[in-house]
Amino acid sequence: MAMQTASLETPVEAFAPERSLLVASLLSMSGGFLDAFTWLSLGVFASSQTGNVVFLGIYTASGQWHLMLHHLLPLTAFILGSLVAVRSRMALRCLVGEIACLGAAMLLLHRVPDEITIFVISFGVALQSASFRLVGRWTYLSVTVTGNMLRAIDQLVAGSDRDTARGARAMLMLCLMFLLGAAAGGSVTRWLGMWSVALPIASSACVLWLCRRSSYSHGHRDAH
Repeated sequence: MAMQTASLETPVEAFAPERSLLVASLLSMSGGFLDAFTWLSLGVFASSQTGNVVFLGIYTASGQWHLMLHHLLPLTAFILGSLVAVRSRMALRCLVGEIACLGAAMLLLHRVPDEITIFVISFGVALQSASFRLVGRWTYLSVTVTGNMLRAIDQLVAGSDRDTARGARAMLMLCLMFLLGAAAGGSVTRWLGMWSVALPIASSACVLWLCRRSSYSHGHRDAH
């Protein structure tokens, strides 16, 4: 039975680059990068909404309504972007939407009210993160570390076979890529300012190219 399951899963992973570890790593690195960028530039988290929820609670309890709304905005944008992505179920189009949002944010940063830039970035990030949630057969999130870390522990505790070890390695790799992205975002943002958003744009564009190229190659082979 296990052999039959493996044989059924192999073609899916082979011809679904959006589920590859490379794609998940690029998106996780981008998530960490954008969180560092938006925290340093705008004082909010674009990707990891847990931080925004914590500050939302703190500022609400202390009656600092302006600061509370500052963290409510990216949370609202993220929810709306996720709803659009889940309802559309068009991963590549959502990825194009994220690229467009990040490009607009890069050009708008500090030229329009920061609230607009925050909304655009978080909406775009949600389009991507809600569309790409599988690496192999394992679920993950490109915008956080905690969930992926717990999934890695689950895999390690679940058993000692090759499949569970592979899942644990994938989750730990994504945690590491998020960390590296955050470190890069912190360094590059201080150096390039708004132009540092070009790096996560390039990362998403690379993912788009990988997915489109594989889809085209697979379709071309089927035609013959």
